[in-house]
Amino acid sequence: MEDRWLALLGVIGPLAAYAFVGVSILSAPWFSWMKNALSDLGHALRRETAVYYNFGLALSGFLIIVYAITALRKHAKYTSLCLAGSAFFLQLVAVFDEIYGRLHGIVSILFFVSLGVAALVYTVEKRSVLGGASFVIGSVAWALYEFDVYEAGVAVPEIISATAVALWIMLSAIRIYKMPPQESK
Repeated sequence: MEDRWLALLGVIGPLAAYAFVGVSILSAPWFSWMKNALSDLGHALRRETAVYYNFGLALSGFLIIVYAITALRKHAKYTSLCLAGSAFFLQLVAVFDEIYGRLHGIVSILFFVSLGVAALVYTVEKRSVLGGASFVIGSVAWALYEFDVYEAGVAVPEIISATAVALWIMLSAIRIYKMPPQESK
C-alpha cells in the first residue's frame, strides 16, 4: 500500500478518538467538564461509556502507530518514533483504565508527557510552527490547571492538549497524502 494512503490513518486515528469520546460523553449524563477527567468515561464499572471510550482509545492508538511507523517515518524519522510511543501509551490508558488506580495514573501521565515530547521533536525536526504552538498550548493548559487559574475538571487540559497535538498530526498526514506518489515513497 502506498504511503500516501497510509497517511490517511494520521487523520482517521485522531478523529476516531474524538468520535468515540463524543459517543461516550453523550452516553454519560453524569459527565461534567467541570468535575471529571476524560478517563472517568473509561472506568470499567461504567459500562454505558467504558466500551466506547476504551475501544476508541485503543483503535486510535493503533491507527496512529501504523501511520507513525509507515508514512510519517519516511518524512520525520524521530517524530515517528516519539509519536508511535505516545500512541502506545494511549492504548495503555484504555487497557489500564481507572479501575487500575495508580497504574492508570502513570500511563496517563506518560501519554500526555510523550505527546509534548512528540510535539517538540516534530517542531525541531520539521521546523514546524504548528508543532511548537501545540506544545505551548498544551503546556499552558496544564500549567493553568495545576495552578488553579481556572476551575474545571482535568478533562479540560486533557482535551486542549490532545487537540493541539492532534492538529499537527493530522496536518502532517494531509501533507504526506497530498505529495505526488514518487515523493511520498
